[in-house]
Amino acid sequence: MDDLGQSDSAEREDPRIRATRIQDVAKLADVSTATVSRALATPERVSPEARARVLEAIAKTGYVPNPAARSLRSQKTFMVLVVLPDLSNTFFSKILRGIEETLFDAGYGMIISDLDGSPAKEAHFAAFTAAGRVDGAILLNGHLFGQSREGEGQPARIAIPLVALCEAIPGADIPQIEIDNRAAASRMTQHLASLGHRRIAYVSGPASNILERERFLGFKDGLEAAGLPFDPAFVIPGDYTIESGVAAGQGLVARKTRPTAVFCTSDEMAIGLMRTLLSAGLRVPEDISVAGFDDIEFAAVAEPSLTTIHQPRRELGQAAATVLIDLLQGRPTRKQIRLETELVIRDSVAPAG
Repeated sequence: MDDLGQSDSAEREDPRIRATRIQDVAKLADVSTATVSRALATPERVSPEARARVLEAIAKTGYVPNPAARSLRSQKTFMVLVVLPDLSNTFFSKILRGIEETLFDAGYGMIISDLDGSPAKEAHFAAFTAAGRVDGAILLNGHLFGQSREGEGQPARIAIPLVALCEAIPGADIPQIEIDNRAAASRMTQHLASLGHRRIAYVSGPASNILERERFLGFKDGLEAAGLPFDPAFVIPGDYTIESGVAAGQGLVARKTRPTAVFCTSDEMAIGLMRTLLSAGLRVPEDISVAGFDDIEFAAVAEPSLTTIHQPRRELGQAAATVLIDLLQGRPTRKQIRLETELVIRDSVAPAG
């Protein structure tokens, strides 16, 4: 009987059987339990060497932090909501990578909200955010919850920090991270004009989108700088998708007087347009030059490879996440950040024949 009792006691105390505790991690990493907690919650407050030892100790012991207890103590969720208008758009891939890796390094996780044009989804995530289910949010949808893109409607009352990314939100008193879309579009238009193109078509994005409004102004700026007249007949509606690029290409094929160059305000539209022109027997760039905007992954491998405006998408995501973390941790931050773009010259554009 005594032997059984001793055996039970030994089993209860056997560290291989009981759950690993934070004290076990601290002992193995030769740090305090407070350092282990900081390495997980606010890693920027821990030296890289100490954090490396903590992570190695966690891997060896199999320690699993209790996020519910951590949130209860701090009144924080350590989660950030990222609001996208359309998750299927390949443009967002590198942006999300930049956001996620920056949040991870600071001890935060990420929840993606794909609105996909659904008012019901937007209402759900507005309530989700207002209820404090996340500590902050990064908005890539171009408007505050409860408002339209034009700023109409009453914004939802949300107390957590917000950051606007890529699409600026006019009138919103929150940090905004973007590129200079107008200057970039003007640069591309002037590049086409410098190659002798005088009939330059423009395939637009959605009229309600602030990116489209800025890029359209840039297109007109570029024409003016090159001494070219603006012709509304060469403005073709689109919506940034491959399908709208295909439709624009079909319209151009049917025209008697075609442009010598086409500036599409997204790479997806440019790729769809090029495919349609090539299928109709037209040559790119010999018959029609085609340019895009964004420099998505497929731009360099399209046939022909696409001349475009490179957006530093990963860096945009990193900048937005860094600003949000600064807000969450009470540090001062800038209200507006604009990152530089680059004109990438490839094979889809050539001098006018």
